[in-house]
Amino acid sequence: MENLKQQVGIEAARYVTDGMRVGLGTGSTAAFFVEELARRVREEKLNITAVTTSTVTTAQAESLGIKISDLSELEGELDLTVDGADEFDSALNGIKGGGGALLMEKIVASLSKDYIWIVDESKEVAQLGKFPLPVEVVQFGAENLFRKFEASGYLPTWRMTMSDDNDNGRFITDQGHFIIDLHLQKIENAEALALKLDQTVGVVEHGLFINMAKHVIVAGKDGIKTITK
Repeated sequence: MENLKQQVGIEAARYVTDGMRVGLGTGSTAAFFVEELARRVREEKLNITAVTTSTVTTAQAESLGIKISDLSELEGELDLTVDGADEFDSALNGIKGGGGALLMEKIVASLSKDYIWIVDESKEVAQLGKFPLPVEVVQFGAENLFRKFEASGYLPTWRMTMSDDNDNGRFITDQGHFIIDLHLQKIENAEALALKLDQTVGVVEHGLFINMAKHVIVAGKDGIKTITK
């Protein structure tokens, strides 16, 4: 599995050209992309402007010699963002946020001219929903939202952490929010659910990425394939 992730990370790094403004994704697969991009920066003297989708990716990139820019100080769009995905379907809609960085990931993706997912073949599904759908919520009133999701039959659970930083053990995002995972199994209409969550007060963001990815690079037992929307 690690070898497959490394293959797609290396392949995605080939899409980066000199002078690009690039978004660096978060997660175990995206980490291989960052690693290969750093190699190109060092060895090929590739000149890029990079922003990241999490503090974890920032730490990795900077440790490898990639200078990270502040997204708020950049005007205009990014040329390319490369990230992983937890699930995707034939329409290239997907679920992201298993690592807890969905808000920053979606902000960066929304500002990108080109958006690529890098995955192994296990992430391709006929219908979204088996992977728990992350919903990032403000801490104030979070319990009320949790009960609302229960009443809707979404089978919610709190995203938890092993850290001692907070006494109830709930995972806290880089932006200071909680995550509620919805165990839906099947999402019949991803667009309708995304709209419903968008309109729910207290929800900051959700892990449904609809009509955002333009390419998915998939590594499997038969090699690498690229699916284009």
